[in-house]
Amino acid sequence: MPFLILIAFTLISAFLLSKYLSKSRTKNLPKGSLGYPLIGETLGFLRAQTQDRGQDWIDERILKHGSVFKTSLMGSPTVVIIGKAGNKFILGAEDDVFAAKQPVTAEAIFGKESILGLTGFRYRMVKGAMMSFLKPENLQNYLKEMDELVKRLLLIETKETDTIKAVTFMKKLTFTIAFNILFGIKDECTREALFEDFNLVFKAIWSLPVNFPGTVYWRGLKARSRIVDRILPILRKKNEELSSGILSPTSDVISSMLALRDQNQQPIGHHAIIDNCITLVIASHDTSTILISLMIWKLARDPEIYKKVLEEQMDIVKKREGKEDKLTWGEIQKMKYTWRVAQELMRTIPVAFGGFRKAMKDTSYGGYAIPKGWQVFWVSDGTHMNNDIFENPKVFDPSRFGNPAKPIPPYAYIPFGGGVHTCIGNEFARVETLTIIHNLVTMYEWTQVNPEEVITRQPMPYPSMGLPIKIKPRHLF
Repeated sequence: MPFLILIAFTLISAFLLSKYLSKSRTKNLPKGSLGYPLIGETLGFLRAQTQDRGQDWIDERILKHGSVFKTSLMGSPTVVIIGKAGNKFILGAEDDVFAAKQPVTAEAIFGKESILGLTGFRYRMVKGAMMSFLKPENLQNYLKEMDELVKRLLLIETKETDTIKAVTFMKKLTFTIAFNILFGIKDECTREALFEDFNLVFKAIWSLPVNFPGTVYWRGLKARSRIVDRILPILRKKNEELSSGILSPTSDVISSMLALRDQNQQPIGHHAIIDNCITLVIASHDTSTILISLMIWKLARDPEIYKKVLEEQMDIVKKREGKEDKLTWGEIQKMKYTWRVAQELMRTIPVAFGGFRKAMKDTSYGGYAIPKGWQVFWVSDGTHMNNDIFENPKVFDPSRFGNPAKPIPPYAYIPFGGGVHTCIGNEFARVETLTIIHNLVTMYEWTQVNPEEVITRQPMPYPSMGLPIKIKPRHLF
């Protein structure tokens, strides 16, 4: 029976798609292929991602069709635009041209009221609540708690073993940081249950939009429902604590959003808050996990880079001169080389392969029509690995960053998006990454268990074996 339903759904989708496309036949659409009904070219695209051949998949189509081509990804017809000018066209456009609509799979996971799909007053309202915690001047207030949390969990993880899976631990660590600091949710049992469900949610974001039992998408939607059921009682309790004065709107992100009022002085609603909590968890947790895991992977494989990072971090420790062994905001700002290593990793292995936006009206680029309702897709490697922008782009060179003689042009380096659509959590990711790497480098030494381990996309880039490492305490002085 499910197979018959799938056939019927595919035929109906093919009929609707053909009628939709017939309206656009007179338009000068980009060259390319929309692939199969419903799934388009999604299977080939995702397969290339898991094999870390995503850019090869793009390059094959660039050779055939040019730097602007059409395809169909994640259930929607899509125009892929490559290059700096294309990045600016997509990321610099107003919301009435391209809205931050996600593919159907991502939209279902993030939720209809996620900040990623909001515009106008409601977007500014929700963004303001999030930014009240994520801007640099406020992150200073959380650094001490973050530093203590990292130290404590590192000691617990390494207490009875000399081998850990770095990716698994970093997932738990960054998840704990997000829930403790951003949301004020510190109950361990609740956190553990949410952690398991969020792992399923992450996998469903870039999956086939097929909601049948057993599929990745189906499991992700079920996990999302459980997340909602677990967070709703927390929201109700925090609402009561706000009313009684136990909490204030500045206590955490959830409290801040509970205190929000729209133009009619009405609260934004619990489901809107949950949608944005899920979005913030995915943005703050998965991105940081990947970057930190890649840092650990790179430092284990590159003695020269490791030596420079170690010297910078140990110099910070030495200059404390008997003062309290606590990481300070000033010390974070001194970690310039360490952050440049992170920046170069995000250039060569971008956390986000690319990003979607949705055309809200008929528009055009490079002489090609982009019909209303289609997706557009930008690709990081289109500029990150461009020799005209980054000299010898395949060479790992952290000195590219912070070099006033060779400034990086706007919309060329886009690990966090660009323009008005720059990720609001980029500073949180920087502080979190540097805090964790500082403690790792100054407290421990490590080596890879599997030196041949490669990077694969799932859909984001992770060491393929989970990055098992041999780790031992460092003797400082």
